[in-house]
Amino acid sequence: MSVEETKRKVRCDKKRDVKPTIPTHLKECIYRLSYITNTPVKDVTESICISGLKSPKVMDYLSHYFRRGFSFENTVYMGDMSRTPIRKMYVNIDKERISTRLKDGQGDTYDVIKRLAYALDCTPTLATAFLIEASIKNTEFVNDYVKAHLEEELDKGRLKELKEVLKYINRNNPYKEEVSLSHLVFYIMEELRHGANTIGTSVQNWLDKIRDKD
Repeated sequence: MSVEETKRKVRCDKKRDVKPTIPTHLKECIYRLSYITNTPVKDVTESICISGLKSPKVMDYLSHYFRRGFSFENTVYMGDMSRTPIRKMYVNIDKERISTRLKDGQGDTYDVIKRLAYALDCTPTLATAFLIEASIKNTEFVNDYVKAHLEEELDKGRLKELKEVLKYINRNNPYKEEVSLSHLVFYIMEELRHGANTIGTSVQNWLDKIRDKD
């Protein structure tokens, strides 16, 4: 490999350490996701940021706080400098720092966050915190993230059983509130978090208990 090719590879793989300060309850949620999926916190946080930047739903939410214009794929959002700066939303709440690493090449995650920060009229670090909070509240991310890890850890038979359990719960739910895959997994982990190391192990244990009762 030539020197030029080596430099190009370094640039493409370059990541920047980002340490946003987020609400304590949000940090706890991310650590919980990290625990149940057996994934490093930095990787979970990076996935949240990537997902949020690709989500029209998240971008539409963030656009209500844009003080300057921002373009997202084929959509251009107008800014309004009369809007309250988001930094005022993070006053008088318990916050803690969380670490992640984001790709920093042209068009990569951190590059887009810098443009987002300009639109929000704040620092990239604060924009990252706001993006994380908006993204984690998007239930589609949590469902997809947990489902992806379930499919990696469970065999097809057990995954099918788990989906059948969900169908049963939703058919017989008197509250008319759909229970998602992630909701069920979070419940299982709350019950079994001290006895299992991974999300797959906990779900398998739970399914075994259900089978034994039949």
